[in-house]
Amino acid sequence: MKTIVTVILSVMISTVQVWAGSIGDSVEVRVLSESGSELPFYPVSARYPAKKVYAEAVKGDHYRIVVRNKLNRRVGVVIAVDGRNIVSGQKSWLKNNERMYILEPYERYEYAGWRTGQDRINRFYFSEVPDSYAASFGDQSAMGVIAVAVYPEVQRYELPVQYRSQHSGSGAPAAEAPAPSAASERKRSAAAPAAKAEMMERSAGTGYGRSEYSPSQVVAFEPERRSVENLYIKYEWRSTLCKRGIISCDRPYPKGQNRLWDNGGYAPPPYGRE
Repeated sequence: MKTIVTVILSVMISTVQVWAGSIGDSVEVRVLSESGSELPFYPVSARYPAKKVYAEAVKGDHYRIVVRNKLNRRVGVVIAVDGRNIVSGQKSWLKNNERMYILEPYERYEYAGWRTGQDRINRFYFSEVPDSYAASFGDQSAMGVIAVAVYPEVQRYELPVQYRSQHSGSGAPAAEAPAPSAASERKRSAAAPAAKAEMMERSAGTGYGRSEYSPSQVVAFEPERRSVENLYIKYEWRSTLCKRGIISCDRPYPKGQNRLWDNGGYAPPPYGRE
């Protein structure tokens, strides 16, 4: 059974078009700030079946990745933040043999941190690159990207009960969904060249925040070989989005405004500030 994925039309960045804050067809992915507000998404062109958007990160803000299954079957979602699997902490290639979370049909769940045990996570928060979890492993290869790969469960034909009783036998065992485990020991590599390090410091990353209680359990799940959808959210500081032209940060005076008359009676914020 194949899931048909809608192709996103290419959108020129210069249009500064904004999505409501969700991305995905087989699943719906949102990013929520600590206050519960949704990060707006800015679409960019991507090759089918991948979908890509930009999002604005606020330094120091904790966030959650919200995923809702839109299919009538179970799906496994491999989630990587800055290129690291959020369950195992290992470098992720979004493959079906990686640790993943399982969603029942139409189920919604929030993923708020790196899983460090069966009942514990350490929260996600937007940080400078040197303070990020991925950078502690010397890995900056996918910095600032939240990636989600969706794998529906393999559907197998079930024989009628009467037939099974007459032809007993053992089938292939169901693959077990990966068990959450503590993050592996951190490895540090040699520092990157100064020019590259300076460039990366101006980008955003995700830190290894405070520990929280978050129970989980292991279930049987056999994913399909290929994902039906890969979603990518590139988060950056507002200043970076402005420089890249993803968002419009200019505040020209309204046409026809008289600077000695039409001021509304109140002092506006300084130019360049919200």
